[in-house]
This record gives sequence, C-alpha cells and structure tokens, in this order.
Amino acid sequence: MGLFDQIIGAINNPNQEASSSQLSNILGTVEQLSGGLGGNTGATQVAMSILGGQVRSALQQKREESGSTGVQEIINQFAGTTPNPQAVAAIFSSSQVTNIVKSISEKTGFDASQIQKLLPTLIPVILNLLKTGNDTQNPKQASNNVLNSFLDADGDGDVDIADAIRMAGGFLGG
Repeated sequence: MGLFDQIIGAINNPNQEASSSQLSNILGTVEQLSGGLGGNTGATQVAMSILGGQVRSALQQKREESGSTGVQEIINQFAGTTPNPQAVAAIFSSSQVTNIVKSISEKTGFDASQIQKLLPTLIPVILNLLKTGNDTQNPKQASNNVLNSFLDADGDGDVDIADAIRMAGGFLGG
C-alpha cells in the first residue's frame, strides 16, 4: 500500500490522528510556499521530492541509531505547519543542509538562500504529513503506519512526498 493510501486510511480511521483539516492545513502551507517560490508548482514538487527523499534517509538513519521510538519522538516534537529551525537541526547536520540546498537549487533553479529560508517550514510540514498515522490513544508508540510506510520504501520512487501532497490536493478537491 502506498504512502497516500496509508494517509487516506488514517483519515478514515478514528484511532489515528489524521483528519481532512490537518491535510488541508498541510496543503495550504505547501501552496503558500509554492507561491513564495514564484508559483512554479512543478519545480516546487521537484524540491519536495528531493527533500522528502533526504528526510527519509535521515529518519532511516535515526531509526537505526535510536529505534522507531526515537523517530516517533522527532515526529511528535517537530511536526507542524509553522517554521521551526530546530526541526531542521534535529534531522540534518549543517553539511547535510548545505548539500540539500545545493541539490534543490541545481535541480529547480530556485535561489539557494530562498531554499535555506524555507527548510524550517518544509521539514515540519513533511513531519506533519508523517504524523497523520499516529495512534490517538498512544501517539508516542512507534506503530505509525504512515511513518512506517514512508521509512520502509525501497527507494524506487513509488513513495514520494510530492506525489502524496498532490494526491491529497485532489482528494480534498483542491
């Protein structure tokens, strides 16, 4: 089952945190960011795909180091739709951030300083999307199927943050 299917399943499951309003807030934030990048939706999706892949790799590494509970704690602490530079620092080293910014800039044509400024918003948005699978009764437990689907992807491009956000927009009629 793909990431988007897991998110929709979480919306339909009263025991998980996901809701249409949460998804709508995530989409609204992404749309605002896209507007701030000149409204180029295609390039914004490329940026989100690159960043989503980097977040996946970093969280997989964190899972190896501190287990699923450690990753769930990061999600719970830093998920949101408002800028949070600490979210970036919790996931990436400064050299990783430099490499991510350079990669996104080269592939999208966006100014590196713009990307640098947007990371504190984009990272919490991605984490918020992953938080949709949290158990409402015990959000600290590491049984988040959305997060697990994201982390267990085999890197073949099937699980993509940008695709999930685009599909969510269609799901919500946006």
